[in-house]
Amino acid sequence: MKAMAESQSIVRRMEREQSGDQVNIRTAVPADVENIARLVNDAFGPERFFVDGDRTNPGKVRILFQKGKFLLAEEPKMLVGCVYVELRGERGYFGLLSVIPPRQRGGLGSRLMELAENYCREAGCLFMDLTMVNLRTELYGYYRKHGYLENGTLPFPKEQHAPKVPCHLVKMFKSLA
Repeated sequence: MKAMAESQSIVRRMEREQSGDQVNIRTAVPADVENIARLVNDAFGPERFFVDGDRTNPGKVRILFQKGKFLLAEEPKMLVGCVYVELRGERGYFGLLSVIPPRQRGGLGSRLMELAENYCREAGCLFMDLTMVNLRTELYGYYRKHGYLENGTLPFPKEQHAPKVPCHLVKMFKSLA
């Protein structure tokens, strides 16, 4: 209970820090599930060359709500970005970093990643972890630029649509100290 109250306080503090532009940052609520799934699937369009089907669906998003939370970036009346974040003891994890295609390469993804890192840091995490598909070669430089280093691989998840070409996940981490 205390950890949950502290994490809610951290998110509220981050939300208050988000003044100065048209993007509002807030914590997702269950009513956001459909919009989160749609946003993620639009943002992950570049994966269509190696996998058929959507990246996620409302059911998978609901399951993630049980383990972590989504931070949302909104412009007036429009969801423009999100990131899933989960506390795992001394390690934080973020995934499904998503920005609508017209807003990609404008810094919003970096801002959401920074908010996820700050959330985990303030909750006591020492490291931040992520996974990415090895075929998304453009992401290596992006995450390295933000201080992430590779530290292993994992098999492609069986619960995802089967890939059309061989691939795996690359594990990356960053110190939050």
